[in-house]
Formats: sequence, structure tokens, C-alpha cells
Amino acid sequence: MNLSVMSPVLNKMGLEEALAYLSSLGVDSVEMGAGGTPGKAHVDAIDYIAHPEKIENFKNLLEKYNLKLSAIACHGNPVHPNKETAKMYHDDFVAGMKLAVAMGCDTIIGFSGCPGDCEASKRPNWVTCSWPDDYKEILEWQWNEVLIPYWKETAALAEEIGIKKIAFEMHPGFCVYNPSTLMRLREAVGDIIGANFDPSHLFWQGIDPCAAIKYLGKAIYHFHAKDTKIDQYNTAVNGVLDTGGYGDISDRSWVFRTVGYGHGADVWNNIISALKAAGYDGAISIEHEDGLMSPKEGLEKAVAFLKNVLIYENPGEMWWA
Repeated sequence: MNLSVMSPVLNKMGLEEALAYLSSLGVDSVEMGAGGTPGKAHVDAIDYIAHPEKIENFKNLLEKYNLKLSAIACHGNPVHPNKETAKMYHDDFVAGMKLAVAMGCDTIIGFSGCPGDCEASKRPNWVTCSWPDDYKEILEWQWNEVLIPYWKETAALAEEIGIKKIAFEMHPGFCVYNPSTLMRLREAVGDIIGANFDPSHLFWQGIDPCAAIKYLGKAIYHFHAKDTKIDQYNTAVNGVLDTGGYGDISDRSWVFRTVGYGHGADVWNNIISALKAAGYDGAISIEHEDGLMSPKEGLEKAVAFLKNVLIYENPGEMWWA
């Protein structure tokens, strides 16, 4: 395994300053935001593809600071019912795939996206229940008429470009939000589809990350290290579905936290061990979205915490057996 960081936490730094800082923390790799919701503060995939010299400079900077590229991140909603919005996210994602391959990386991170409820929709419609029957009809249309056809076409393009792993973050608000929906799309499109496993979005849904890791197995292509703190009192009153702002920390049912501040070392030890047992030996990429900590403090605490949790070496021969 290797310790990585998703780059937007350092968006106020320039590219070289950010890479130098990560290197000073003892980080092994970087997951670079290059379009979509992660933004383009450090790297704009569309611009880099048009200017190959920028790609060479990026390679040189990674080598200078002894960092690898774990993935290109281009999250977005390429099946958004607004065609202009969908095209923007699609174009960023395609450019991100090209940039990843040009950088010698085979993995791109994103969201599955979420369509509306019909061709005339203006906004996405995330379905969370099966009754009234209208919702089943919406789901059938979303999956069979929009989502599966789009990702079959995009997966074919990804293979042409040279991408081997499209890693979806299982994120509520999108059609792929839990292990079963991830596997549904993977089975429909092919094993180029896998998970960017982020426990923070699973904790508050009531999903046991270790059970989910065991279920997904070889379909895990990347990992986000982000924690969630569930407020037991607020949850006892209102449940876990929460549309309040992320800044309303004291009133929300749950909030994102730096690893170790939502769940302790025992939980994270078990998660990392479950990943190892499932055969995952890739990046553990810190995504900082903690409303109680500055980017620097949250990131540095996460790095220190995870250095004691990650399993870096292969076990070798079981001499005691």
C-alpha cells in the first residue's frame, strides 16, 4: 500500500509548492484533481492535453519530489439532464483519461452520475425508495435508457485511450451510491468499472466498510481515506438523511471528519486489514473535508494517523504455519 493525498485540499498552493509540501510529509503519491468538481487549480486536463510540454513538466515535478501519480480525479455528473452541464463533465472526464494515460497511469476517479426522471428533466433525480411505483419507473428509465448506455460507450472509449480502471466513488445523490449499485453497473458494463472505496459515504448509510470490502473484493480500484462522525442524538431524532448545510456541524446527523476523528484506530486497522485480505495493495488517498480543521492541520493529522495504520509490506512466508 502507499499513502496518497487527493490534491484539492492544497488548491491555495501552486502545483510545485503542493508537491514539495506533500513530499516533506512523507507522502508516497498524489491523486490529482484535473477537472469536474475537484477543480483545475493545479492541473487542467483539457489544457494539458493541448500542451504536451505541461505534461512533461508535471512528470518532472513528480520525479523531483519522489511522488507517484495514484489516479486522475475528474468527478462530475456526465449524465446530467442539462446537456451543457453533462457535456462539460464528459469533456473533462475524457481529457482526464487521456492525461492519466499520458502520465503512465491507468486509473481515473469519478462519479456514476444521476439523470433526471425523463427526457424533459432539468435537474437530477436521486431515487431512494421503491414506492410509490413512480420511483421504480424512474429507476428503470435512468439505468436502462441513460446510465448503462452512457457508460458502455464511455468505457469503450476508455479502453481505446488506454484506461484500465474507472473507479466510481459510491456517493449518495448519484445512481452508484453503495456496493450493490456499483456491482450492478459493473455487471452491465464490464470489469473496467470498479470502486473508489470511500468509507465516509458508507458509514452514515449504516454500511459496515469491512463487509463492503469483502463483498466488492477485486472490484476495488482505489481508496479514499476520509472519516465520518455520526451524531447519535441528532440521528436518533431525525435519522441519517440530512439536507442541512455541511457548516451546520452541531445540528447535522453526521459530518465528515479527518481520519481518526470519526472512528478510532481499531476501526481503521480493521478497514486496512480487510483491504489487504481482499488483495488491494494500492493507494490510500487522504481526502480532507473536515469542517473543524484547517486543510494543513487536518491533512497532517491524517498523514500521521495513517502511517501507523497502513500495511506497507507483503507478509511473506507464514513461517509459523
